Amino acid sequence: MILFFLTSGLFLGWSLGANDASNVFGSAVGSRMISFRKAAIISSIAVIFGAVIQGSGASQTLGDLGAVNALGGSFTVALAAAVTVFAMTRFSLPVSTTQAVVGAIIGWNFFTGNKTDSATLIKIVSTWVTGPVIGALFAIILFRMISLLKKKSNIHLIKFESRIRTGLLLAGAFGAYSLGANNIANVMGVFVPAFNLQELDLGFFSLSSNQQLFLFGGIAIAAGIISYSKRVMQTVGANIMQLSAEAALVVVLAHSLVLFIFSSSSLSAMFTKAGLPAIPMVPVSSTQVILGCIIGIGLYRGVHNINFRLAGEIALGWIITPVISGVISFFSLFFVKNIFSINVGNKVPDNIASDNIQIIADENISLIFRHLLSGVIIILIVAFILYILLENKKAREMKKSEEKFWHSIK
Repeated sequence: MILFFLTSGLFLGWSLGANDASNVFGSAVGSRMISFRKAAIISSIAVIFGAVIQGSGASQTLGDLGAVNALGGSFTVALAAAVTVFAMTRFSLPVSTTQAVVGAIIGWNFFTGNKTDSATLIKIVSTWVTGPVIGALFAIILFRMISLLKKKSNIHLIKFESRIRTGLLLAGAFGAYSLGANNIANVMGVFVPAFNLQELDLGFFSLSSNQQLFLFGGIAIAAGIISYSKRVMQTVGANIMQLSAEAALVVVLAHSLVLFIFSSSSLSAMFTKAGLPAIPMVPVSSTQVILGCIIGIGLYRGVHNINFRLAGEIALGWIITPVISGVISFFSLFFVKNIFSINVGNKVPDNIASDNIQIIADENISLIFRHLLSGVIIILIVAFILYILLENKKAREMKKSEEKFWHSIK
C-alpha cells in the first residue's frame, strides 16, 4: 500500500521532468546547438545525482509550510499538483511545479485545519519574485562578459561556436544537477514527514530514507525528460525570444546558478559565518527563473526581441497554477477520505512539532525498497553502457559511410 501511495509522487516527478527540463536545455535545443536526444540523456543523469546528493535542503522548507502527516494525504497532495502540472504541459505552457506543490499543500492545510506557516509562505513566494530578478541580473552580467571576451579574443567563428556548444553541454549538466537538487523537494517533499525507511547500505555508499525517496523521484524526473519534454523545450527555447549561441549559454548558466544557490546548504553556511544573512533553502520556480534570464537578455539587447504576448500567457499560468492546485487538492482530499475511508492527515496540536510525527516503515518495506533500488541502479548502468556502445557503433558506421562516399567520388 505504501508503494501505491508513492506513485503520485512519481507521476509528479514525471510531470516535472516533462515540463522543467525545458528550463535546462530549452534554449540550447531551441537555438539548435544541441540535439534533443543528447540534451535529454545528459540532463536525466545529472538530475538524478542532484536529487540524491543535494536534495535535502529545500525539502525541509516545504515541511515547514505544511507537514503532511499521513501517506494518504501525501499521495493526494502530490497527485493534485501532478494533475495541474500535466494539464498545463498538455497546453505546452512551462508552468511552475513549485507553485503547484505549494498550492496543494495549502489545500491540505485548509482541509485538515492546520495553520499555513506565514513566514515560510512569504519566504517561498518572495523567491517567485527574486528568482527571476536574480536570474535576469546574472544573465545580463554573463552575456556582457562573454561578448567582451569574444571581441578581445578575435576567435574564429567556427571555433567559437564549437566552444559554445561544449559550454552548453557543461552548463546544461550543471543546470540539470541544480534542478534535481532544488526541485526534488517538489516531487518528494510531501512524503518526507510521513515516510521513513531504514538506511540502505549498498556497499560503496549508503542512502538515507530521504535519499531513497529522492532517488526514486529523480528517476521519475528523468523519465519525464526523455519521454515528454520536447514540445515545452521548443516553446521556451525558440518562441519567447530567438537566442544566439552565446545567449543560449548565458541563459542556461544563469538559471543553473540561481537554482544551485537556493539549494546549497554549504553556501548558506558560508554566508552565515561571514556575518551575512543565510540563503533560504527554498524550492525555486525553475520556470520563472529561466524566463527571467531570457527576458534579462532581451532587455539588454532591446525589448523588441521579446515575445511579450507569450511571456504574458506563461505569467498568467503562474497566477492560476497554485489556485487550481489548491482547489483540486482540497476536493480530492475530501473524496479520498470520505469515499475510500483513507486517512489523509490530522490537525497537529500546537504543542507538538510537526516534524516529530513520522510513520516508521517496517523491515519488509525497507527490504522491498532495497531490492527495487538495487534493480533500478543495475538497469540504469546497463542502459548507459548499451547507449555508449550504440553511439560508438553509429559513429563507426557514419565514418565508414563517409569514407565510402569519398571513395566512390574518386
